[in-house]
Amino acid sequence: MSTPQAGRKGPHSNATLAMLTLVGIALFMGFIALGVWQVQRRAWKLDLIERVTQRIQAAPGALPPQAQWPQVDAATHEYQAVRLQGQWLADKTVLTQATTALGSGYWVLTPLQLTDGTQVLVNRGFIPPEQRAQWQGRQAIAAAEPVTVEGLLRMSEPGGGFLRRNDPAAQRWHSRDVAAIARSRQLTQAAPFFVDAGIPALQGASMAEPSSSPQGPWPRQGMTVVRFANTHLVYALTWFGMALLVVVAAGVMARYEVRLRTPRSKDPAHEQ
Repeated sequence: MSTPQAGRKGPHSNATLAMLTLVGIALFMGFIALGVWQVQRRAWKLDLIERVTQRIQAAPGALPPQAQWPQVDAATHEYQAVRLQGQWLADKTVLTQATTALGSGYWVLTPLQLTDGTQVLVNRGFIPPEQRAQWQGRQAIAAAEPVTVEGLLRMSEPGGGFLRRNDPAAQRWHSRDVAAIARSRQLTQAAPFFVDAGIPALQGASMAEPSSSPQGPWPRQGMTVVRFANTHLVYALTWFGMALLVVVAAGVMARYEVRLRTPRSKDPAHEQ
C-alpha cells in the first residue's frame, strides 16, 4: 500500500483553466495592441520632428492670410518661420510669466499692427524680473516707426499655467493666451496665434538653448526651445516584453498542469 504524497496540489479545474486562458489571451492582446500603438506613435513623432525641422530651416515666409486663420493649427503651421511688418502697439503690451534657461522672468508680448489693420501678438523675448517695471513703463510709449519681425509662428496657450489661471482684470498672465489677451487689450482683429521673435540656431531635432549670460540686450529673442520626447520605442519594447512574459507564464502553467495530470509510476520506496 502506497502513502499519499503530503501537500501535493492537484490540477486546476477545467473552469479555472478556461478563465485563466481567457485572462491570458486578453492580457496578451492588450499588451500587443499597446506595443503596436507605441510603434505608430513613434512613426508619427519622427514625421513631426522632420516636418518641424523643415519649417524652422526654411527661409521666413509671409504669414497665412487672414482668410486662412481659422484653418491654422499646430500640425500644419506651428514653428513655421515667418516674416511680418507693421507698427508696434506698445501701449497694449502685456508681460506673461516665463521660465527659461536664463531663469524665471517674463515674456514681452506686444501687438504688431499690420498694414491691413489686423494685429499679431509678437513675443519680443524674455526679460528678467528686475526689468518688469521698466517694460511696464514703456507701454505708454507708442512706436510709430514700422518694423520687420522674423520669428516662429506659435499656437495660443489658453487658460493659464499649471494650477494658475490667467487673471486679465489684474493683468496677471501665466500663459500666452492669445484670445484672452486680445480681449483684454481690445484687439478687434487679432490673429489666433502669436509669433516668437527670433529664430534660434537649429541643432538636430531640438532648438539650441540660448546663452545663459545675464547680460542684455532685453528682451532676449530667439529663445524658442523645441524638444520632442521620443521614448515610444522604449514603451513599445516594454509592452511587447510584457506580452512575451504572458506567453512564458502560460507555457510554465501548461507544463505544470500536464505534469499534474500525467499518471506517475509507483515509487518502490513508498510501498509497504
